[in-house]
Amino acid sequence: MQPYNKNLKQPSRDLRNNMTDAEKRLWSKLRAKQILGLQFYRQKPLLNFIVDFYCPAANVVIECDGGQHFTDEGLEADRVRDETLAQLGLKVLRFDNGEVMREIDAVVEKIYLYCLKESPSCET
Repeated sequence: MQPYNKNLKQPSRDLRNNMTDAEKRLWSKLRAKQILGLQFYRQKPLLNFIVDFYCPAANVVIECDGGQHFTDEGLEADRVRDETLAQLGLKVLRFDNGEVMREIDAVVEKIYLYCLKESPSCET
C-alpha cells in the first residue's frame, strides 16, 4: 500500500461523488477490471495528492486534465506532482478532458498498452 495523507480520505470520497464528465467516461472503461483484469481505483489518495485513477499492479496513475492544468501554475504543479509520484515508482499518464470525451477508444488503447508492458503477469 502506498503512503497517503489520512486527512484526504473524506475529500477523496467527495470527489468520487462529483466526478467530471471525462472522469465518468474513463471510469466506465476502467472499472470492474476491464483492462487486462487489473484493478483500478478512482480518486485515490497518494501522499498529499488525490489522483484520478490508480492501478497498483501496473504502478500507474491516470489523470484527466481540465483547463486549469494548462496554465503556467497548473503545468508547474503537475510537473512537481508527477516527479513526486515518480519517486514512489509510479508513472503518470495524462489525458486532457477533450481527448477523453472525443477519443475514448484511443485513450483506453494507450492505457492498455502501457499496462500490458508494465504488468506482464496480468490476464491477456
